[in-house]
Amino acid sequence: MMGEPVRFTPDRWESILESIDLEIVQLAVICRVPLLDPGVVERVLRGDELVCGNRNASAFSKLRSLVMMHFNAREQIDTTLGVDQGERIAAHIREHLRGRVGDQLGGAASAS
Repeated sequence: MMGEPVRFTPDRWESILESIDLEIVQLAVICRVPLLDPGVVERVLRGDELVCGNRNASAFSKLRSLVMMHFNAREQIDTTLGVDQGERIAAHIREHLRGRVGDQLGGAASAS
């Protein structure tokens, strides 16, 4: 039955983004990629495996795909819920993940 499209709530979007980001964190730790250091995310997006402290081609490929997925999800959140709500969701997730992994992802104070 065709009806109005399902709209995700902020909690649902947060859950989706947190799942993506948790996997990103796990792969970044495996590859020893300091994602929170300046310029590192851009290098991952360009496919620069030299950013890895531990070479693992399949993990890096998946990491790169998930980073792109993260940005696509953020774009959808910003479009659906607004940029301010998207920033609040992202900040909450970063804080949650930082508590789980500490400084394993680099030293920058914030990342998107």
